[in-house]
Amino acid sequence: PVADVKQLMQGIVDPSADVVWESVATIYTQAGIEERRPRNEEEWANVRNHAMMLTEAGNLLMMPSRAKDGDDWMKMSQELIDISAVALRAAEAKSIDGLYDVGGRIDEVCEKCHKKYWPNY
Repeated sequence: PVADVKQLMQGIVDPSADVVWESVATIYTQAGIEERRPRNEEEWANVRNHAMMLTEAGNLLMMPSRAKDGDDWMKMSQELIDISAVALRAAEAKSIDGLYDVGGRIDEVCEKCHKKYWPNY
């Protein structure tokens, strides 16, 4: 491995999660309602690619030099893989509802791991 866990988070996990999280939203302002959605093939591909990177990041976190332990770390990394794969399938299906629903679940997986392994992030 070239990157440590912090570099992996900063370079792959955080930016990829941000793309997935920000891909769909309903934003209410005084000027009106903004519906944020992927609207063309390029935007859908961008969400899909970042969901794929987020999924694969779980595998990278399991590598021996990065894994903090063989128990909870591995389980939480697998949870990241599993839930990110849901986002990947939603992006491949071009499912607005699927992406909207999975965002909070990705956040829960991230927060659970951060609370145990990176409490002051």
